[in-house]
Amino acid sequence: MLKSKKLWTLVIAAGIISGVALLQRCSPEDNTANTAAGNSYVGDQSCQSCHKSEYDSWLTSDHFKAMQPANESTVLGDFNNAVYTADGVTSKFFIRDGKYFINTQGEDGANHDYEILYTFGYKPLQQYLVAFPGGRLQATRQSWDTEKKRWFHQYAGEKISAHDWLHWTGNAQNWNTMCSRCHSTDLQKNYDLNTDTYNTTYSVMTVSCESCHGPGKQHIDYINGSDYKKGKKTAGSFLTSGKESDQITVINTCAPCHARAGEISPNKVVSNELLDNYIPELPSNQFFYADGQMRDEDYNYTSFLQSKMFRYGVSCIDCHEPHSGKVYQIDNQLCMRCHEDKYDMPTHTFHAVNTAGALCKSCHMPTETYMGNDVRHDHFFRVPRPDLTVKYGVPNTCNQCHSDKSAQWAADAVKKWYGPVRPAHFAEDLILASREDSATIQHVIRIVKDTANSDIVKATGLYYLRNIVSPESGDVLLKELANPNAQIRYQALRSLSNFPPQMWMGRVPQLLTDKVRAVRIAAADLMLTIPSAQVPANYRSVFGSAKNELQQYILYQTDFAMGNLMAGDYYLRQNDFARSQFFYERALKKDNRLNEARLNLSVVFNSLGKNKEALDILEQALKIQPDNDRIYFNLALLYNEMNDTEKAKSSLAQAVKLNSQNPRVYYNYGLMLQQEGKMNEAIRQLEKAVQLAPDDGDLNYALCWIYFQTGRKEKAKEIARTLRRISPGNRDYEQLIRQLGL
Repeated sequence: MLKSKKLWTLVIAAGIISGVALLQRCSPEDNTANTAAGNSYVGDQSCQSCHKSEYDSWLTSDHFKAMQPANESTVLGDFNNAVYTADGVTSKFFIRDGKYFINTQGEDGANHDYEILYTFGYKPLQQYLVAFPGGRLQATRQSWDTEKKRWFHQYAGEKISAHDWLHWTGNAQNWNTMCSRCHSTDLQKNYDLNTDTYNTTYSVMTVSCESCHGPGKQHIDYINGSDYKKGKKTAGSFLTSGKESDQITVINTCAPCHARAGEISPNKVVSNELLDNYIPELPSNQFFYADGQMRDEDYNYTSFLQSKMFRYGVSCIDCHEPHSGKVYQIDNQLCMRCHEDKYDMPTHTFHAVNTAGALCKSCHMPTETYMGNDVRHDHFFRVPRPDLTVKYGVPNTCNQCHSDKSAQWAADAVKKWYGPVRPAHFAEDLILASREDSATIQHVIRIVKDTANSDIVKATGLYYLRNIVSPESGDVLLKELANPNAQIRYQALRSLSNFPPQMWMGRVPQLLTDKVRAVRIAAADLMLTIPSAQVPANYRSVFGSAKNELQQYILYQTDFAMGNLMAGDYYLRQNDFARSQFFYERALKKDNRLNEARLNLSVVFNSLGKNKEALDILEQALKIQPDNDRIYFNLALLYNEMNDTEKAKSSLAQAVKLNSQNPRVYYNYGLMLQQEGKMNEAIRQLEKAVQLAPDDGDLNYALCWIYFQTGRKEKAKEIARTLRRISPGNRDYEQLIRQLGL
């Protein structure tokens, strides 16, 4: 009889992990002088005398108004004893002794008076910041609609409890973590992970000149020095972004705040490569629609990098005046600065002149609404494709206006106006690749090979190979490790994490010395999955350096709930159970609904032999997410460890009922059914497992064996051929294959 392997396996959330020696020695390095040697921040007043026009333009911008002290000239909301009730909370806004206050629900669930210290944002909404212990500033849920002149709630319609992560006193609304970097200049978070407190500083409260141009001392010294006065010019004039900056420099100047991205370290490096300091999100279906359209609050960078505009050299300041932030001209006049007039005619738009449907942005820049009333345009500048809505269910701009019509109606209209054939676009391959099925690899290859596709789209294709473990997909990822684009190299490394080390060990160590920091971090993370003794001797020194960068990246995120989850994983991989428990429990303190931390904390307890505690934590998780198949799978693994076969089987059955997409659910369930002699039921489960992971050796072997044992030799031979293809020469498989006469 085919024996069931031990079911309990280490289940940890996706995250970059590593190990360090002592908690008290691994705090992120403070960086209060985050500039190149000899340079420093001097403040916007130092720029005014030479750049008055630009300075005056900046004073009109949303950047200037990003964060300001609360006073009668900056506060836009109604604090004249106004009362607002919504979502089970009543708030009152008033002025006392010249200071602004809000009486609202606090972190203990009761109402209290809170002084407003700062305004946050300007239009279309303004929020307000309140000081809390530990150096925290929190953004109120009650926000002022500057256009409709009314109070409203973030997350309207939701009753958010006082201890919820989304409550205005919680981690999600914490200024230091979530907002500060992009609303102030030279922001230093200065988080102390041991005390869970902040000493956050900035050189200028709001977004000022040096946020974009970099620290100005060297520039001013140069202008006042003899070389400049003698006509001896220095390219760039010691600024990181100036008048002559190229497209990438301009985009990377805007990207840190106009991209959904993670910050690598408080220690910035001077670089024209974004991934030296930030890791931007890909347009994957994690946060975007499957075709790359924005879905969550994704900002503009990732969308713009998908566009033809980017491919043809357009940058942010071709449309937006950089100091005021305003567009140069309104509506179609802006587009006609570059495009031919024929695109502003009814023969192209098929909508009457001077109507919303005739505006370029209505068709090529669909909108999403964030923060309750902030309508933002997607910057991917695509041709409307309602036919993709019909085929795959992704949104389209036509039905955003014509919401009373069907997608098929819109697709028929496009076909009538522009002909029956739609030009090829990566969107369809991206949608199909996102399904992560047996056809994914071919769609990814097509995406990667098409030179018309942008690098961020190609990197997204590689992202979808992370769970397609096969020689073919592995070859694609290994090839892209030499790609000149850092985002592609980075994602290839991340996607190799599920592949066997023998496949990539000959190629990955070289990337420990990659010129881009994010790539070195990803390489170090991948190398940590092998025993340290297997690291080639000639790479051990650079591996140590890359691990240090990885360590700093991990620990820099620990003021955030997910950052603590990452740190917990970091220690768990090193079998440092005490510290992994510390970070998982802190993650839950910051976000009590973060079930990934509970799942991994149960692994810690199990590893320590505390199965009762492990079971308790999984049962807590189930109360929060009763329809989460992964919780049932983990319960099954734990019950099996506890020799409770019936409950293990019942938990697997529930995971199957919930249509789990984890092939190991069906594999383990199939093995249990096989042990009970229920061969036909076992076959159905194992067939489902192989369908989900067609190139997994364990799954194919189990199915091949049970076909053989039940006399279905032709089916067994078919699977045996698959085994030889995916793992030629494997001794464990060959004995069975020979028994089949192959």
